[in-house]
Amino acid sequence: MAALRIGHIPLDNRLFVAPMAGVTDRPFRQLCRALGAGYAVSEMVTSRRDLWNSLKTSRRANHEGEPGPISVQIAGTDAQMMADAARYNVERGAQIIDINMGCPAKKVCNKWAGSALMQNEKLAVEIAEAVVEACAPANVPVTLKMRTGWSDDHKNAEVLARAFEGVGIQMLTVHGRTREQGYKGFAEYDTIAAVKAAVRVPVVANGDITTPEKARDVLARTGADAVMVGRAAQGRPWIFREIAHFLATGEHMAPPLVAELRRLLLEHLQDHYSLYGEGTGVRSARKHIAWYLRSLPGGEALRQHINTIEDCGAQSQAVADYLDWLATRMDRLPAAAASGDAQPLEESAGHTA
Repeated sequence: MAALRIGHIPLDNRLFVAPMAGVTDRPFRQLCRALGAGYAVSEMVTSRRDLWNSLKTSRRANHEGEPGPISVQIAGTDAQMMADAARYNVERGAQIIDINMGCPAKKVCNKWAGSALMQNEKLAVEIAEAVVEACAPANVPVTLKMRTGWSDDHKNAEVLARAFEGVGIQMLTVHGRTREQGYKGFAEYDTIAAVKAAVRVPVVANGDITTPEKARDVLARTGADAVMVGRAAQGRPWIFREIAHFLATGEHMAPPLVAELRRLLLEHLQDHYSLYGEGTGVRSARKHIAWYLRSLPGGEALRQHINTIEDCGAQSQAVADYLDWLATRMDRLPAAAASGDAQPLEESAGHTA
C-alpha cells in the first residue's frame, strides 16, 4: 500500500488522532504519536482575531517539541476571517490547516460554525476556497472534517466532498453521524464509502472506532485511506499501536504492563502541568486521570480523592502511590480496562471536532 500523503506531506501511517476540545492538547497529541498514531490534529482554534492572543488559544496553538506535521484546526463562519486565521497559524508554524465542519457542539453550531455550516453549502465552499487560497503561497495543504450531513433527511457529505475537492481541499475526514445525532446512536459508514467513491483525495473514516477489529472493518467497509480515533483514545493512548499490530498481524497485543502505565501517566501529567501551570493543570488533569483509571480496581475511590487535591505534586504522588499498589496485585492491566470496554465518564468526555 502506497504511503499516505496530505498534499506533498507524507504521514507515518493511517491511524489518526481526532481533534477533541479540551483533550487533544500538545501533551496528549505527543503521547498518542509516541504510541503509534501517525497524525494528530490540534484542538479547534477560533478564527476570531480578538481571541488569538488569549491564554486558551495560545495553549491550543502550542506545538513546542511536537513531531511534524503540525496540523492546526480552525473554526468560524466568515470566509475572510477564516483565511486570516489560516495565514496567522501558518506564520506560527502550522504545516497543515484543517477546517472544522464536524463539531456538533451547540456553542459552535449556534454561531453557524462547525457542522452547522453543512446547512449552507455555498458558504461552506466559499470558506474552503478562501482558506485554500490563503495557504497556497506557503505551500500549506488544507484539509476538512465534516459530518455525513445535518440530519438523516439532509445527508450532503458526498455533494460537499466533490465541491471541496474542486476548490483544492487535499484530504477529507467524515464522522459517520449527522449533526442532529451529536454523539448518540451509532456511526454509519455507507456515506463515508460514498464520499470515498466520489473523490480522488484521501478520505478518513471517523466515528465509533473503539477496537482493532472495528478499525479493520471500517477500513474494509468504506475503502477509506485512514481511520481517525477520538473518544476511544481517552485514557487509552496505546490504542494506536494495538490497531497497527492487529492490522499487520491479525493478532492482539498483550495489555500494557502496570509499570508502563505508571511511566506513561506520570510523564503525561508532568507535561500537562508544564503547559497549564499549577492551578489550571491540577484541575484539567483530573479528567485524564479518571479515563486512565476507569475499570481498574480501586480506581473510582482514587478518582474521588483526586478531585479533592489542589496541588500538582500531591496529585501526581497519589497516582504514583496507587499504581505502585496496583503493581503488587497484577503485572498487566485487565483486558477489559486496557481495551476501553468501559464507557467514558460522561461528565468529562471531550467533544470531537
